[in-house]
Amino acid sequence: MRVYLPSTLPLLAGVHAAREIGPAPLAAHAVTPALREWYASGDLEELEYAAMSAAARASLRLLAADPSAPRRRVVLAAEVPDAAIAWSNTDLANGDRALVELSTTVPWKKIASGHVDDPDAAPDITAAVEALAAADAGDEDARFTVDGAEGHDLLWYATQELPDLLP
Repeated sequence: MRVYLPSTLPLLAGVHAAREIGPAPLAAHAVTPALREWYASGDLEELEYAAMSAAARASLRLLAADPSAPRRRVVLAAEVPDAAIAWSNTDLANGDRALVELSTTVPWKKIASGHVDDPDAAPDITAAVEALAAADAGDEDARFTVDGAEGHDLLWYATQELPDLLP
């Protein structure tokens, strides 16, 4: 199954050096039954885009936790065995219908692609990261700022191109 793992450029450097994403358990995003039910009219491509967008939102939180990280969201798409994925409805209250947990590390060779913000998106991503706490507290203006990050499409990178992005 295809999963989308939130990351940052410094975390990507660590993944590249270790040649795996880990340790398990890992939070990831995928086309879950809850996502399919919520987005019933979507085809597989649209559902995968929704899962990737959820991972990009999670990347904002990783950026908030690392003030020194370049302000670019990073999502790694990987293929993992279905048996390594667990999902539940416990995160539906906060709207994360795509959240799954991986019970295994993900080897570098299972990463299908990387998706990264263009450097020009950095000002909007920075504003979104700075607004996260207020948005979580219910501030609608802050929520608008956070949602504004989604106005930037992530650029697609083949795995052999990912090392060129590393700090």
